[in-house]
Amino acid sequence: MFSPACVLRTFAAAILFSFMAVQAPTPAAGQTIDDIIKRGKVIIGVNTTTPIFGLMGKDGQPEGYDPDVARLVGKYLGVPVEFVSVTGVNRIPYLLTSRVDMVIALFGITAERALQIWFSMPYATEAATLVAPASRAVKTVDDLKGLRVGVPRGAMQDLILTPVAGAKAINVMRFDDEATALQAMISGQIDLVGTGLLVNRTLNRNDPGKNYEVKLVLRELHFGIGMRRGQTDLLQWLNTFIYTIKNNGELEAISRKWRELPLGELPVF
Repeated sequence: MFSPACVLRTFAAAILFSFMAVQAPTPAAGQTIDDIIKRGKVIIGVNTTTPIFGLMGKDGQPEGYDPDVARLVGKYLGVPVEFVSVTGVNRIPYLLTSRVDMVIALFGITAERALQIWFSMPYATEAATLVAPASRAVKTVDDLKGLRVGVPRGAMQDLILTPVAGAKAINVMRFDDEATALQAMISGQIDLVGTGLLVNRTLNRNDPGKNYEVKLVLRELHFGIGMRRGQTDLLQWLNTFIYTIKNNGELEAISRKWRELPLGELPVF
């Protein structure tokens, strides 16, 4: 059952993993594929606080859609993966300061973010949504007036709602990660939570009785692998990698395992 204690244990494990990752002494210096292979490992930032796309497993290792894709990166490079825990706020700083080689962490592709980093072509499709129990009557953004809306800090829901919150009298409450925001809704501290398109399904399995449902789809999203600008060699390899796992069925298997849905069509650019 998705109890408060369970969520708190998951969150505590994520914090511990993040702390351990921050202590990692080896900086990510790989600028090309050859550099990464020569170093003998690939350092990848993942989010470990988001159902379906990234969680901490019982063995203390990341699991989910994104970690599985990251492990395939290591498989095709022929080197082990060193995971570093990232959040919506520090994903770009970790890239820009070379703490990671790449980020595979619910990274919605936007033109604004592409001013700072580069994205691979999409490897996953999602949506920025607001979720609440069925009893909460919300159909439009205007219906959020006076309500407490919890969002992960720096996530797409935060970026979308913050500019309009004042004019529409929305009480946007920011949390350091999605697990904490979900727990806040479960415990009644907020009225709606910003999350992904399929997370309500997990909530209903683990916390039955409230009939959580998607109230608003704020924006359709496609996730790309983030890297530093100018890494042409890495970008070319990652796009070839995504093409490969899309066409050989490995990415389809990951989608069915974690999203319980077919992969569907993904755009290219």
